[in-house]
Amino acid sequence: MKTYRIAVIPGDGIGKELAPEGMRVLDAAARAAGGFSLEYEIFPWGCDYYVQHGMMMPEDGLKTLSTFAAIYFGAVGYPELVPDDVSLHGLLIKLRLGFDQYVCLRPSTLLPGVKSPLRGVKPGDIDFVTVRENTEGEYAGAGGRMHPGQPSELAIETAVFTRAGCERVIRYAFELARSRPRRMLAHATKSNAQKHTLTFWDQIFDEVARDYPDVKTERVLVDAMAARFVLKPGSLDVVVASNLFGDILTDIGGAITGSLGLSASGNIDPERRYPSMFEPVHGSAPDIAGKGIANPIAMAWSGAMMLDFLGEKRAGALIEAAIRAVTAEGTTLTPDLGGTATTTQVTDALVAKVNGLAKA
Repeated sequence: MKTYRIAVIPGDGIGKELAPEGMRVLDAAARAAGGFSLEYEIFPWGCDYYVQHGMMMPEDGLKTLSTFAAIYFGAVGYPELVPDDVSLHGLLIKLRLGFDQYVCLRPSTLLPGVKSPLRGVKPGDIDFVTVRENTEGEYAGAGGRMHPGQPSELAIETAVFTRAGCERVIRYAFELARSRPRRMLAHATKSNAQKHTLTFWDQIFDEVARDYPDVKTERVLVDAMAARFVLKPGSLDVVVASNLFGDILTDIGGAITGSLGLSASGNIDPERRYPSMFEPVHGSAPDIAGKGIANPIAMAWSGAMMLDFLGEKRAGALIEAAIRAVTAEGTTLTPDLGGTATTTQVTDALVAKVNGLAKA
């Protein structure tokens, strides 16, 4: 039997509650699908670790994680303890950059039984994927501050766009679009205002598009794209965007599908040189941490994406089907979806559905 070693970083806030619940769903899917098992090692890195050690993770953390098949990540951030820019760059972005996880894959799907805040939208009307460039752009960390505290104080944050970085993520998006029935790819840009970086992005997109004549393409300014996420989400299939634009747009994608508690993601190295990392995108939610009401579905869905990436597609599909079955029934939902169930009760329901679907 094949065994995958999974590094688990629960992180902060509700991440500490959701990581064990996600592992329960993963183990149920592994048993139900058969043929493989998961071996976990938990790393207590995050804001509590920072308070004790002055860093979000050990200096040799990347080396330690490099031998694992994948990373299963909970959440990062606890501003009462550590400033958000320190916690994010010290852990999550450090992992993304260190392992060159240049694709951030975020599905936006309206599940059965879930009500969208958009009027007249029903399950099936929203089903698209955003491919976010994940290692450069506006989050590259290029810049600095000068003359702190003086009237002449200066802060510079430079967006970094390289030909290699743009081309590889755009090509990934084209391949993804080609694999889907609608074969549509839109890219979010702002080249009317950012005359150097985003015109460069547009140019490379057009160059790569020549290799994919079977994919219908569209260029959309990011402000218009944000409106389109809300007004015409059904017109979207695959969207590719820079680091900052992709980050903002996908939060809209989570909102229109009913709850950020349903938003899963994968930080992927498509070449598989390093471990990829799978995480819900709802954040650490300190306001509800410890209350037992955080939605475990995004954590479970991220786990399904991880299994699919590892090649255990049946197990991943069982989790996705279980999620759809639980939301469709509507009897075991957390408060963010209008229910009264606890985190553990929703996980119990997911595990039961995985087991039932495997026997069907």
